[in-house]
Amino acid sequence: MSLTELRDAVRSLPRRDKFLLVQELMVTLAEEEGGTAIEYPVWSPYEAHDAAATLLELLQQEKAKAK
Repeated sequence: MSLTELRDAVRSLPRRDKFLLVQELMVTLAEEEGGTAIEYPVWSPYEAHDAAATLLELLQQEKAKAK
């Protein structure tokens, strides 16, 4: 299959399938480079008790200044 044929075939895919194709290509390229698939950690506010305490303290300081 030529690149032109491949490009036309990809363009006819639904959006979801295009994303899955890109993901598959990235995994394949990473494996060819001798690595594994890349993971991107995402921070979540769950279990972030220190952050909540810090925010509460800052809010209380601002409230005290406003009085």
